[in-house]
Amino acid sequence: MTTMNSTRRALRIGTTATALLVALAALAGAGCAAKGTGPYEPNTEANRDTVRAERLTQQAVEVMDKDPEKAEALLREALTADLYHGPAHNNLGVLYLKQSKLYDAAGEFEWARKLLPGHPDPRYNLALVLETAGRPDQALAMYDTALEVYPEHIATMQAVARLQLRNLSPDDRTRGFLDEIALRGETLQWQKWAQQQLAMHPGGFGTNRHGG
Repeated sequence: MTTMNSTRRALRIGTTATALLVALAALAGAGCAAKGTGPYEPNTEANRDTVRAERLTQQAVEVMDKDPEKAEALLREALTADLYHGPAHNNLGVLYLKQSKLYDAAGEFEWARKLLPGHPDPRYNLALVLETAGRPDQALAMYDTALEVYPEHIATMQAVARLQLRNLSPDDRTRGFLDEIALRGETLQWQKWAQQQLAMHPGGFGTNRHGG
């Protein structure tokens, strides 16, 4: 994967749709979304061990790139300690997405989205699932929810601008996103890409889906 590709957002410890799952299940031939807790047993307040879950999640983040199998085992152990630990769900979803297990990834990101209502990363990751599944309009709508909770989220701006230009659907926000990416993109390659796009469209972009 090059640095220009959208990256899956892993959450470290301490960070503050059902319709989606059904759609992805249909794509994967997996049937309807399962109800309940899936492979996890629910915790009671008395036996939730959030400190242990945080520690295991941190360990998983540190080995995700070099040893995904170990990371997955650590994250499952974290969720056994505390089923409601949002970062563990998000990071397990990242692992599944890297393995192209879109249905499983969407389920974990949906858990994380509900457990971390003020954090953009699960929403960003859900949008990546939709984009990977060939649903660009739904992906853009989900990216918008990430920007609603964190308007300055540069990774989401990058993803939206790239997807808009790829699908020839720029709107009244596109130039502003490119200006931001040119100044503070996550990598130098992102910054150069934004600068090139701005140079190619000196007259700006017409309004479309979000236009007036």
